[in-house]
Amino acid sequence: MKKLVLVAIISLFFVNVHAQEKNKKLTMDVNGKCIMCKERIEKAALGVKGVKYAQWNIPTHQLSLIYNENKTDPMKIKTAIVNVGHDTKELKATEEAYNSVHPCCRYREDNSDDSISH
Repeated sequence: MKKLVLVAIISLFFVNVHAQEKNKKLTMDVNGKCIMCKERIEKAALGVKGVKYAQWNIPTHQLSLIYNENKTDPMKIKTAIVNVGHDTKELKATEEAYNSVHPCCRYREDNSDDSISH
């Protein structure tokens, strides 16, 4: 009987260890210019199943993420971001996606900093 209880406890321990989510932190470069870009980028990242946290920094262009690596991966997140018109280092948005962003958000055409005016 003691062995049965011990086996049950050990089994529950291993099931619990495997059931825990594998959260991972990641920072990536994402092109953009203003608060509208920030909202669009964060919304796209958070729309990927498994992404728990997304914050894009306007001056540094760094997107900080926390995601469940059992549910998603960096390439899926990058794909979601380029689909809304923002380039990453590895992937570029299509012309159609890029042209769908507000004209003030078009970072490819000029290097001005519009982050204050939005």
